[in-house]
Amino acid sequence: MTGVRKAVIPAAGLGTRFLPATKSQPKEMLPIVDKPSIQYVVEEAVAAGLDDILVITGRGKQSIEDHFDRNFELEHRLLEAGKHDLLKEVQSSSDIAEIHYVRQRDPLGLGHAVSVARRHVGDEPFAVLLGDDVMVDDAALLRSMLDAFSDHDTSVIALMEVAPEEISSYGCAEAEPIAPDLVRVRSLVEKPPVAEAPSNLAVIGRYVFTPAIFDALEGLEPGAGGELQLTDAIAALIETDGVLGRTFEEGRYDVGNKVDFLRANLELALDRPELSTEVAAMLVDTARRRGLIG
Repeated sequence: MTGVRKAVIPAAGLGTRFLPATKSQPKEMLPIVDKPSIQYVVEEAVAAGLDDILVITGRGKQSIEDHFDRNFELEHRLLEAGKHDLLKEVQSSSDIAEIHYVRQRDPLGLGHAVSVARRHVGDEPFAVLLGDDVMVDDAALLRSMLDAFSDHDTSVIALMEVAPEEISSYGCAEAEPIAPDLVRVRSLVEKPPVAEAPSNLAVIGRYVFTPAIFDALEGLEPGAGGELQLTDAIAALIETDGVLGRTFEEGRYDVGNKVDFLRANLELALDRPELSTEVAAMLVDTARRRGLIG
């Protein structure tokens, strides 16, 4: 099987957890410091060597395409104003990769969104990166998953230990270790009750699939709400082809969660030399004024 060169980024969701901010703009365009969250995901894919990217969009997502397109009027004004650093930043988002778009016309779940990529992906392996999970790790996790795929020629999913009381919010994996940070996935359960969860290993939004995932998706019966669940397709793939799990601990922000979205903004701002001093002082001052510290 050929090496992985394509990435699929599902971005058709409504973003209801961030209403009313997402009433008129995609959740993927909400900024983390000064870049939309989807740009971090695209940059991660590119850093891992994936230069052919398909974004699955839906209604009201035109601004995603506009963001990664050229804006000649803006570029001209920045050039005339001598704002060369800003010009470079603006141009970098349009030159970052070969980005394609296809619309998921019906909101039939994540599994259906991935199935829409079949014509573009063809018979090649590919990665799936969910926009709600922003990884700030220089693409270390994704690269390690691609390495595991190359070594074993088997689909690989990202797994992270979460607090036992949180596992009911995730797909949950039953797995056995086969190497450091690598496990063989025995079964998957979607959002199990805490008392019934086989582990506290949660499925996180990074996947590397063989094209067999498309046949698994095609053979699914729609579940609740008429949606196709990606977890169900992976469970079917476990039975036919086997699936590995790459475990990790750090670098992930769940930006679909309001608190983690705010944490991502604060921590990434603190990583920026031009912002860190003022942001740190602001946090200390705010905590002191609210009586949280002495």
